[in-house]
Order: sequence, then C-alpha cells, then structure tokens
Amino acid sequence: MAEHIEDLTVNYEEDGVQLVKQTDKEILSKGAWTTILFKYQEYNKKNQEYGADKFTIRRYQKRNGQYQAKAKFNISSKAQANKLIDALARWTRED
Repeated sequence: MAEHIEDLTVNYEEDGVQLVKQTDKEILSKGAWTTILFKYQEYNKKNQEYGADKFTIRRYQKRNGQYQAKAKFNISSKAQANKLIDALARWTRED
C-alpha cells in the first residue's frame, strides 16, 4: 500500500526478478477514489525478455491514509486498446 498517488505502481518482483515492469502511468482522477492507467510489460522467464506492451486501469480507495486497490481492468493487447480508444472517441463525439 502507498500513502501518495505517485508511489502507486504495478511493478512486481519475485525472487529478485522483476516480473512486471511499469513503463508509464497516467493519473486519470484523484481524490478519495483514484483511477490510474498503467502501461507495463511482463517478463517471460522462458525467453528471458519482456513481452509486448500491456495496459491496466486500476481504481484505488484512500482509507486511513493509505491507497488500497479496489478494482482493475486489464487491456491485454494494443489491438484491444485501439478498439477501446475507437469506441470512446465515437461515443464522446456523439454528445
């Protein structure tokens, strides 16, 4: 858990190997409920290299001075990300 939004990350290490490497993040909303879009790569132990970019949207709630993860949605490929972008662009143009 983290006290500050800037400290929230999807980086994950196990046995000295960074299995999830965050490469960027965008804070979408701040407050008692915070939403962050992360760009990351997962480490492939077999190939010993990081895979293609992936994306995840995470929601955090701040309670007792600490941010706690409450929900997540993983976007598993650039193709899926582009479909999401296209749909949102179309829907926001309609208004």
